[in-house]
Amino acid sequence: MANEKILIVDDDKNICELLRLYLAKEGYETAMAYDGEAAVSAFESEKPALVLLDIMMPKMDGWEVCRRIRAGSDVPVIMLTAKGETFDKVLGLELGADDYVVKPFDAKEVVARIKAVLRRCAAAQKSPDGVLSYDNLSLDMSRYELRVRGKVVEAPPKELELLSYLAGHPNRVFTRDQLLDEVWGFEYYGDSRTIDVHIKRLREKLEGASDQWGLKTVWGVGYKFEVKE
Repeated sequence: MANEKILIVDDDKNICELLRLYLAKEGYETAMAYDGEAAVSAFESEKPALVLLDIMMPKMDGWEVCRRIRAGSDVPVIMLTAKGETFDKVLGLELGADDYVVKPFDAKEVVARIKAVLRRCAAAQKSPDGVLSYDNLSLDMSRYELRVRGKVVEAPPKELELLSYLAGHPNRVFTRDQLLDEVWGFEYYGDSRTIDVHIKRLREKLEGASDQWGLKTVWGVGYKFEVKE
């Protein structure tokens, strides 16, 4: 993590300085911008690994900054806002934000979110072509295409993202809450049993594909993508 640069964008300089101090303790480099136009310029010149982006700012709001970043880059973006309405979260997701933190926040939580998002992105980049391959299983997340025994199997995006995350970390056990945080990303107010439903549907689609791997329940803990050594 050390030496990765984080761009902090907020018109409140005290918030910027607080986050800068916490990130410096964790070994991150930082750059700061205090309005939307400066944010776009800083993004182009600083080439950060991640952007912390406030929504309500002078000159250009965070939504427009996020649009401009996403027009040419997949660098992760975490939105910072005093608003907590569902509409804002949906809009942020549609614009391509990776996470969402509502003010007031604990700086330690923001740092934890940054680490989680960067881990998630690093895991996705392990396969240069975006394809995860196991015996009789191919998952191409650039196309959101799942193939089992060479045949395309239809599945909704969240099922594919869940399978991609588990298969991208073979033999590692995740709790339901961890999977909600890592795969759904935004604050999730629903029942964590939604994971159970998604796992059940994936198992039906993957049933009998191979004896070399499988989606396993670890009772009392959660789930893992088990691969035989």
